[in-house]
Amino acid sequence: MGIIEEVEAILGYGEICNHCLGRFFGKRSFGLTNDERGRALRIAYEIAANVPHHEPDPDSCWICGGELSRIDAWAERIVEALAGIEFETFLVGTKVPPIAAESEEMVWSDLSLRDPEPMKAEMNREVGKAVSALTGKTADLKRPDIVAILDLAEDSVEIQVNPVFFFGRYLKYERGIPQTHWDCRACRGAGCEKCNFTGKQYVDSVEELIGRPVMEAFEAENAVLHGAGREDIDARMLGSGRPFVMEVEAPRKRSVDLALLEEEINRSAAGRVAVHLTGWADRKTVQSLKSDKAHKKYRILVEIDGPVAPDELRTALDQLKGVTIRQRTPTRVSHRRADKVRERQVLDIQCTGRDDDGYWIEVVGEAGLYIKELVSGDNGRTQPSLAQILGRTARVVSLDVVLVETANEYGE
Repeated sequence: MGIIEEVEAILGYGEICNHCLGRFFGKRSFGLTNDERGRALRIAYEIAANVPHHEPDPDSCWICGGELSRIDAWAERIVEALAGIEFETFLVGTKVPPIAAESEEMVWSDLSLRDPEPMKAEMNREVGKAVSALTGKTADLKRPDIVAILDLAEDSVEIQVNPVFFFGRYLKYERGIPQTHWDCRACRGAGCEKCNFTGKQYVDSVEELIGRPVMEAFEAENAVLHGAGREDIDARMLGSGRPFVMEVEAPRKRSVDLALLEEEINRSAAGRVAVHLTGWADRKTVQSLKSDKAHKKYRILVEIDGPVAPDELRTALDQLKGVTIRQRTPTRVSHRRADKVRERQVLDIQCTGRDDDGYWIEVVGEAGLYIKELVSGDNGRTQPSLAQILGRTARVVSLDVVLVETANEYGE
């Protein structure tokens, strides 16, 4: 079947606009809109068939119902919906009514058409061009700042604002603060007397102390912290800090000065948390951060039952240095983590001094090494342990993370 016969067959289905007629041959020729292509094909058929010219009524199109003649109106609605939202790049998506999609696919199949373009593709492209003309912004198919979704059946425009990411390192000076928000164990976040109806197990978290100024600066709905591991609630994070990426959800502002934001975070969380922000990131940075098995250095204060001679302690620590430790999931976290045995290596361990409360020990371990259990043995669940080697009870009184090494220093 030649192209004129194909056009005749398509016209036989019913009233069809030039946009939809041209779209059935959308991948033929270049430099034409589907509206121009459809008009040319219609006229070519009418000349070949020697029939009067017929200018179609777009609203009577049996496929799109006139939607493709309302491109400018849809673009204006998008621009109106974007008022007050800062963006540089965008993407348009379209939800086409099932009946329209089924109708065009039926014609493709019936006539074995080889070069059609879906209605969704034309809507996305043409509305996108119109939005770009109105705003001066650029369409981006891969990582747009915002996505405008047209729902033709519901006659609605939905705006999805994609997150902003930045990275840095944080220090935690105060014990008793979790890294991220925890729902109240009693009410599971619903709010109850036990949590003073906050829904939170802990009043604050590192995520919230950093996140509150972030949400204000970006005019965002939420801020989610992604850390390179996490320290215990009762541990401090010192030294150069822990690498993290902050994901800022639904920001109405994007061009925030990170240096000024760093100052504001450090001012508002003074004495509790501090940050050093090092640059912008994306979701791939989060994935790299999570997959990076960082070695960590700890400074711990250890209490040991009974007196221990310096040589005895040094010998015991030497027996742990370079050794692979077998650790069954610690009792203290067994309620929330899978019960399994993990093997982690102690890279270095040494005593650096003592005071009235115990012995100061520095440990460098592989990612995932449970330090408290390395000392106590956790009733035999960790082997070998300092307590097992010494033959007496030992426990960690305080713990500070003083170094988090990473294979990739994100932006540093």
